[in-house]
Amino acid sequence: MKNQSLWRVVGRLKNIAHPRSNFIFVLSFILGCMLSLTPVWAQANPSAAIALDGRQLFKVSQLEGFDAQPRADYANGILNRAVESDEAVQVQVVKVKDLPVIRVNGVNLLTVTEKDAVDGMTKEEQAQRWRDRIDVAIKLAQEQRRPEYIRKALLISAGCVLVAIGFNSVLGSIWQKLQRRLISHRETVPETAAPTQSIDLFLKFTLVLLRAAMWLGALLYITNQFPQTRVWSQKIVDVIVYSLTAPIIPLGDKSYSVIQVIILIALFYGLLIVTRTVKNVLRSRILGLTGMNRGAQEAIATIAFYGLIFIGTVVLLQLWGLDLSSLTIFAGVLGVGIGLGLQGIAKEFVSGLVIIFERPIQVGDFVNVGDFMGTVERISVRSTEIRTLDRVSIIVPNSRFLENEVVNWSHSGFVTRLRLPIGVAYGSDLSKVRDALIDATKDYPDVVSDPPPNVIFRGFGDYSLQLELLVWIKEPRQQVIVKSDLYFRIDTILRDRNIEIPFPQRDFHVRSGALPLELSPQLSATLAKLLESYNNGGNNRE
Repeated sequence: MKNQSLWRVVGRLKNIAHPRSNFIFVLSFILGCMLSLTPVWAQANPSAAIALDGRQLFKVSQLEGFDAQPRADYANGILNRAVESDEAVQVQVVKVKDLPVIRVNGVNLLTVTEKDAVDGMTKEEQAQRWRDRIDVAIKLAQEQRRPEYIRKALLISAGCVLVAIGFNSVLGSIWQKLQRRLISHRETVPETAAPTQSIDLFLKFTLVLLRAAMWLGALLYITNQFPQTRVWSQKIVDVIVYSLTAPIIPLGDKSYSVIQVIILIALFYGLLIVTRTVKNVLRSRILGLTGMNRGAQEAIATIAFYGLIFIGTVVLLQLWGLDLSSLTIFAGVLGVGIGLGLQGIAKEFVSGLVIIFERPIQVGDFVNVGDFMGTVERISVRSTEIRTLDRVSIIVPNSRFLENEVVNWSHSGFVTRLRLPIGVAYGSDLSKVRDALIDATKDYPDVVSDPPPNVIFRGFGDYSLQLELLVWIKEPRQQVIVKSDLYFRIDTILRDRNIEIPFPQRDFHVRSGALPLELSPQLSATLAKLLESYNNGGNNRE
């Protein structure tokens, strides 16, 4: 009854305290560890632990004809039955056939041999030390089964749950503050959108990991308070520790533990952060002092970035003791995968390298790609980011720049020519029109004076004289604004100088004559009466 009530209280606290997502995550993690490491439990071990209520007292060795685990299971069963009694338990050491035997309430618990004794200690001394440990453990186990201890453990467990909930709230508030800062920084500095997204993902992963570790630690601490659940807590801890520290992942000629692989992954992630920081410093601080254009700076920074990643990866693997020659099979499989299933990625990768080294487009160029027009913000080995005039980022695969026609307004020079078609009415003085159009471009800051603006007479249209104003501007990305401003100026100056801008006109010619229709006499009489009444009504209105 006590055990059932204890489990009922613990279950209620668990349902109240644990958020559903975190609790499910923790249980999934524990279950995954237990299922993945079931073969580990089944492995033969030359020694086995004597434990009481999940607390290991000592280990016994394997004897001839007796495995270590059956010896331990037999002794553990006797200890568990002994602590269930409220009476005092007697633990003593007696000699049977010159071998010390530990007895609990007159029942033989364990025979101590030379293999069980540690170096520098006789089997009698070892048996006496184990007897003392067993005596202390039995008294402690009986004490922890009393109602006073259970009430105290329940209070401690409730406090642990409250602390975990508070810590969970603190983590959530810290995460929200960091996320708001990242969003604000992303809005103020759009160029850092990609790095901040990586940081955002890392922070999310760290938050989930911390919360999972916190709830798992709280669960293990609570189950460790009660003797009925401590054995499961100890088994989970042993499985987790063994799974993280045992060399179970073969790589090359060596085997590595999970914790070693996690450390290696963390080092790789740190390498990415360091190389990305070096790239940003190189691009914004060092290369800016050389006077090179933005495209050249971006190309050098990108090459340095991938070069540092390659060198750092090789150095990390060498320092880790991983023989790179053992990865030749993996590299061959990867090459086959790239050739068969990853053709698109390989195609974009090669296109990105061609763009970086050949530089048909550069960061900062104003380009037209299909229906999109904008500024090149970033060139990677897979795709290129274009920021349109609407401040929308378009991710374009690199192959489109090599396979399709691309208009690069910034490729050949520093200025770009704009064409502004204009029509004036027939009969207008074209010399005055040309002077008016040239005057409309004067004192406009975005129109350069060399080459000078020019007006071309394109021909005679259906209802207007077709002219075209040619101007050169310094910023191609401002062409929409420049065209709009110049049209406003042209409209104003043409109105001031009484130069007419025509609108489409059409002339309709209607020929009179008899309709080739034959009407009946009745219909003719009716139409005559209607016409007469209409004429009389018009005379009356006059």
